[in-house]
Amino acid sequence: MSDLETLLRALPMVGAEASLLDHQDIAHVVAQGHHILSHRTVPGLRIDIEETADAIIGRMVVEAGVTIAQPIHMCFGLARPTGVQQIKIDMQVNEGAQARVLSHCLFPLAEAAEHRMQAVMTLAPDASLIYTEGHYHGPHGGMQVLPHATIKIGKGARYFSDFSLLSSVVGTLDVDYLVEVEEEGLAELSAKIFAHKQDRITLKEAVVLRGERSRSLIKTRVVLDGEACADITGITEAHAKGARGHVDCMEIVQGRAHASAIPIVKVFHPEAKVTHEAAIGSVDRKELETLMARGLSPEQAIELIVSGILR
Repeated sequence: MSDLETLLRALPMVGAEASLLDHQDIAHVVAQGHHILSHRTVPGLRIDIEETADAIIGRMVVEAGVTIAQPIHMCFGLARPTGVQQIKIDMQVNEGAQARVLSHCLFPLAEAAEHRMQAVMTLAPDASLIYTEGHYHGPHGGMQVLPHATIKIGKGARYFSDFSLLSSVVGTLDVDYLVEVEEEGLAELSAKIFAHKQDRITLKEAVVLRGERSRSLIKTRVVLDGEACADITGITEAHAKGARGHVDCMEIVQGRAHASAIPIVKVFHPEAKVTHEAAIGSVDRKELETLMARGLSPEQAIELIVSGILR
């Protein structure tokens, strides 16, 4: 089986279908390691991407005023048990443009492998970007994933991100995102992770509200089982009049897993406001008993509760 076929067969694990490559109106990039296997662009979108010995380097530009009708698919992964992949990407959404990116990170066979991403995303005034990132790391727990990104949101621009890793063993995950928001801009960051066995998770998301009436939400849901551990840090700083931010973190711990949640809020203007809430606990006993009284086994009841938390 080719590397391309291996990656495409894993796409359903992150809610996508291999047939997306057949559609002429859908832009995509597919890469195994440091090799580009397939790519296509569409009007209003420029994709410049190159292979090097130690990284894939790319630049993606959405032209001003353009709405990209179909999601842009970026499929990066490793189709073999071992290997290293490094992605360096610069994304620019110009003034008034709108786009949605579906990023599929696929490592179905990983036993001792590493993926690094360094991204810079810039949203010009009144631009909009929805960035959905789904991961599948396979069953072995030998994956190390280190995505780091800087996102700059211009005046009146809107950025929504959704990170999910739900249907495989995580391995090691180290996420570090920094978002800067200008006047009347909006940033919403959501992350959902289900960790098992000896998984290790470090998640740091920081939002700096620089402009007046800028707004943000950091929402994290993490469930840990076995001997998994997670350190979650959500940071929001408000520097301007009317800036509003909120940090919301919930972690559910089962078995011998352990977790920490650190919300950090800083306000540098008397008319700005940032709030936070963090909760760490086990599955609610009353919910569990209610579901079991309706005929579910303890395992089925826990699975249903966890699914609701990660939805």
